[in-house]
Amino acid sequence: MEALKLELKEKIISLLNLEDVTPSDINDDDALFGEGLGLDSIDALELIVMLDKDYGIKLLDPKEGKSIFQSVNTMASYITEHRTK
Repeated sequence: MEALKLELKEKIISLLNLEDVTPSDINDDDALFGEGLGLDSIDALELIVMLDKDYGIKLLDPKEGKSIFQSVNTMASYITEHRTK
């Protein structure tokens, strides 16, 4: 799971063009939205597309995304349980 967490951090940084952020700057339990990494709703849409494209996970309920995208840990756990790719 550690490899998946690092992969997610790298994808988040690349996908969302987070300049001056490295994977080591993102703790596994840091909030991705709000006070944590400071992502917004547009970023959430990008993450939803990434889950579908890279892991074969389709999110149909926006409320589901809110719990999945709390942190890198919650994303990695969800991907591990639901990935089709």
